[in-house]
Amino acid sequence: MIAKKLKELLDSKKIKYVTLTHSPAYTIQEIAEAAHIPSDKLAKTVIVKLDGTLGMAVVPGNKKINIEALKKLANVNNIDIATESEFRSTFPDCDLGAMPPFGNLYKMKIYMDDSLAKDKEIGFNAGNHSEIIKMKYEDYESLAGPIHGHFVI
Repeated sequence: MIAKKLKELLDSKKIKYVTLTHSPAYTIQEIAEAAHIPSDKLAKTVIVKLDGTLGMAVVPGNKKINIEALKKLANVNNIDIATESEFRSTFPDCDLGAMPPFGNLYKMKIYMDDSLAKDKEIGFNAGNHSEIIKMKYEDYESLAGPIHGHFVI
């Protein structure tokens, strides 16, 4: 089932989206394979601590975060990858590791790598390990309001 907060947002704004169901998958590579979508076309959500405050870094599934570039973009002194125990309670309607890139629904800033904005569509975890959502990138942008920059390797 799609994360409750996400479904309510998309439906209340009358956003058109497609839900793709796949066999349970836990890594971005497994998800891409199960859904028959290239991993660079899927958005991966990484929960980070920005000077101690939780935030989201959203990158293509086949890329890694350049911490120094993200520090500069976020204008912070310290960035760490958050542990599951540090963010588990923030996402009560999501399976761990399957958070959709809508930090605004969970009171956190979203930093998105520019490379994801180049496509007309965006695909991402729906809040569980067996569904992905695909929607127009412009709809995602207007709903989530990510901060853009280049911070992948």
